[in-house]
Amino acid sequence: MKIFGDDRTIGLGGAPLAGLRTEVSEADAVATVNAAWDAGWRFFDTAPHYGLGLAEERLGLGLAGKPRDEYVLSSKVGRIIYEADTEAPDGEGFAVVSKRRRRFDYSRDGVLRSIEDSLRRIGTDRLDIVFVHDPDDHYDEAVGTAFPALIELREQGVIGAIGSGMNQSAMLTRFVTEIDLDVIMLAGRYSLIDPDGLDDVLPACLANDVQVIAVGVFNSGLLSQPRPAVDATFNYAPADAALIAKANQLADVCESHGVTLPAAALAFPRFHPAVAGIAVGCRNADEVQVNAALDQAQVPAALWSDLKSAGLLRADAPTG
Repeated sequence: MKIFGDDRTIGLGGAPLAGLRTEVSEADAVATVNAAWDAGWRFFDTAPHYGLGLAEERLGLGLAGKPRDEYVLSSKVGRIIYEADTEAPDGEGFAVVSKRRRRFDYSRDGVLRSIEDSLRRIGTDRLDIVFVHDPDDHYDEAVGTAFPALIELREQGVIGAIGSGMNQSAMLTRFVTEIDLDVIMLAGRYSLIDPDGLDDVLPACLANDVQVIAVGVFNSGLLSQPRPAVDATFNYAPADAALIAKANQLADVCESHGVTLPAAALAFPRFHPAVAGIAVGCRNADEVQVNAALDQAQVPAALWSDLKSAGLLRADAPTG
């Protein structure tokens, strides 16, 4: 099932709406969704994991009243959100204090409950895409119960498309080749500084007619500024000196063509024929507007040629 067309869409990643790393107010979160809508973005991704359901609730507030048939909405299964007796800070990267907790659950019942809970939190009647989320240590459960449950729901017309979202490419490649998926969410493994998805998952997606949404295109911060900060992060951990040096080399070539590093980072993944679009996480309306402007930047073909000539970009990466 082709859920995205050929326009290489850009969408909003929902994790920052729930205070990923730093607190975000509800007002700012709703304004972020509205700014994305005003920018013409029509893909919105979220997950129960993000802020213990808070991102889904805030996305629902932002989308309330918007024509449901005019946007694509995705969420994820694999974690159940439940209530505990006492409040506590979230220990998984979100600036949230709540009675809510999460647990992994890739069972059929867990999938069904997760989808029902997501629909309630978002305040919608359907999900266009459901991803199996981060099954790195749960391959058998994902293949044995989670994907079969999603396939059943897809066949019934309850959900539109199914896939998996992960920060690695190896297991995604197995899923693409072994399971009837429609789309995957590839996080951080097809970016300007880490295009290694070229080795496995992207060819597999082309061979199996699976669309790709590339996320983490800034690799959690390293490529998000014209010049990487000394404390820049890569895959949510401090970037080492070699990565920061390479990011600066990339920036040198970008600047020689009048292009910023983040503009190139946004443009690069969408040249690959398997990539149907990207999603970027934003925590306020200003970040949406910055990314929307970067998305409109003109990136000359000579930039990609120079990056390849300098050995900063793989020669086999599609760039035109």
